[in-house]
Amino acid sequence: MKIIISVRQILLLTVLSAVFSAATVTGIHSFLTYGASAATEEIAPTIAAVSDPATATDEQNNVEVYRAMSPGVVFITSKGATGRGGGTGSGSIIDKQGHILTNDHVISGAARISVSLGGSHTYPATVIGRDPDTDLAVIKIAAPASELTVVPLGNSDNLIVGQKVLAIGNPFGLDRTLTTGVISGLGRTIRARSGRAIEGVQTDASINPGNSGGPLLNSRGQMIGINSQIYSSNGGSNGIGFAVPVNVATRIIPQLINGGAVTRPRLGVTTRSVASLQGQVKTPVEEGALIVNVAPNTAAASAGLRGIGETADGAVVLGDIIVGVDGEKVSGGDDLTKILDRKAVGDTIQVEIYRDGRKMTIAARLSAAN
Repeated sequence: MKIIISVRQILLLTVLSAVFSAATVTGIHSFLTYGASAATEEIAPTIAAVSDPATATDEQNNVEVYRAMSPGVVFITSKGATGRGGGTGSGSIIDKQGHILTNDHVISGAARISVSLGGSHTYPATVIGRDPDTDLAVIKIAAPASELTVVPLGNSDNLIVGQKVLAIGNPFGLDRTLTTGVISGLGRTIRARSGRAIEGVQTDASINPGNSGGPLLNSRGQMIGINSQIYSSNGGSNGIGFAVPVNVATRIIPQLINGGAVTRPRLGVTTRSVASLQGQVKTPVEEGALIVNVAPNTAAASAGLRGIGETADGAVVLGDIIVGVDGEKVSGGDDLTKILDRKAVGDTIQVEIYRDGRKMTIAARLSAAN
């Protein structure tokens, strides 16, 4: 049986959509973004200077990780076109060619960027690639390889709450400061300045203005996150910091270096959270992403996914509700965005939907976003 909603309900849906968008903006402003173990599968090389954390004391581990990795954490200073404004942040050297990973907001709008390796070793930097949607960027300096300490990229897929982490950065301009803590939450939704959802790692390791772009390390000295945001009411650290998972960076770094930007796969749907409509519009499920519109000439259109429609007599028909992709649960649009971010152009995904009250799965081959 088709699920039909009245014209009054569709108007209400439009109003709710606007409210939903406003709530999203409010959520963005609640996060202050600054210019702001054995559990990890080892895909990075073992660092000889760092003892096995299982056999070292906590103090010894802190000292060894800091000594080994702090030379690879740089101090970034940006200036505007007039020489005024700008800010400071942190970054990690990721190869011997001088590429540095940092936050996009650290270098956004900068006319001039300088990078300090410590002491008098300061170099001008060039922007190689930016991705505002993940708040990540790659810059490059022309420094001798002998001066470059590479911070190895670890794996953020197998992190666990309670796992020890260490943050190195330049809070308030105090270069190469170490703070320690644990992973205090996983799967947190944070937002880039573009408003796009990012799956964040939460930590209680102190992160302050100037830490942005610096590495969040595991006890083996491998980078498992890029410190990006803090939750604060007063501009200081309240023990709630967020990092972009390193595996997000691993996926996009090659694109940033080779092409300067990221090409993302696109499904081609506009959605609204089903949960936000409860009590207003009758739906067959309480969670999911309701398809409001399907863009023409997209993967969704080719696959036959449906947005809100209208019958011959003028009644409005509810669109498909996405509840899963490739076996992963979709509770709303943010879940869909995070799942698609892990896909590539040309991938075929299995989209689990409710249509006319019945559950079905539709295959869609992802196209490139415009």
